[in-house]
Amino acid sequence: MELQAGIKAPAIKAKDQNGNTVSLGDFKGQKVALFFYPEDDTPTCTVEACNLRDNYSLLKTKGVTVIGVSPDDVTKHKKFEEKFSLPFTMLADPDKKIIEKYGVWAEKNLYGNKFMGVKRTTFLIDEDGKIFHIIKGVRSKNHAQQIIDNWKL
Repeated sequence: MELQAGIKAPAIKAKDQNGNTVSLGDFKGQKVALFFYPEDDTPTCTVEACNLRDNYSLLKTKGVTVIGVSPDDVTKHKKFEEKFSLPFTMLADPDKKIIEKYGVWAEKNLYGNKFMGVKRTTFLIDEDGKIFHIIKGVRSKNHAQQIIDNWKL
């Protein structure tokens, strides 16, 4: 079943880049931008993460908590965080349980080559834990503004 705006966001629990267990329930009462990306320290993922980093203060003043999810492990997330001074939580999902729960593990096509991977997607989750909006056409260079515009903040 494809997730849609208006339904309760699926519960998640995973280790962050510091090895702490984090669940979506920890952020009840907050707006959450849950962004899924394919891989740490790759060109487009780095552009997206750095755009969120550069606009992190603005997002926080608008009441938005940023959480990234990729199939990378805790160690790789920590290196990515340190290399680019990323200020937000990144959840490790090497077994793809969260990625599959949110329906972002899918067939991709790059230069005619088909393969399975993470479809870059951001779920905007409201204070009650419901999906407010799903951003499927992520613009990595301007993603923070997309989040603000879609929240109408």
